Amino acid sequence: MSYKCVCAVDPGLTGAVAFYFPATDNVSAFDMPVAGGNVDCSTFNAMLEQWRPDVSCVEQVASRPGQGVSSMFKFGCGYGMVQGVIQARSIPLHLVTPQRWKKHFRLDSDKEKSRALALRFWPARSDLFGRKKDNGRAEAALLAKFAAQMIA
Repeated sequence: MSYKCVCAVDPGLTGAVAFYFPATDNVSAFDMPVAGGNVDCSTFNAMLEQWRPDVSCVEQVASRPGQGVSSMFKFGCGYGMVQGVIQARSIPLHLVTPQRWKKHFRLDSDKEKSRALALRFWPARSDLFGRKKDNGRAEAALLAKFAAQMIA
């Protein structure tokens, strides 16, 4: 299946949202919208309304040892909020582990490598991926490209 627009989300308050257009290999990426220390569902919903993706992919994450209970609870709430907004809009949702999509691109857990690959794929978009802190945008964009290639 060929998608017009793929939305991908690197979840978390420091995560990002990307919209990828496979036909033109064009991508736009944004920091996760946040308000009051939580995912801003209203702004995220408005992004989905504006870009109108026909499929979505959210990185399937889990807790890691050493993370605090409070921060994990907040992270889990944001993760669920993203999925809820997507499903409320009736956009098909796919959850993909970081291991699966990163293996596809021969990446490991080093976020700088993800950012470097995004810059290689989209050299004209250094405005999106040029700073070290843009690694969430890069990972969301790569996840979207993966989804366009691998999810039918």
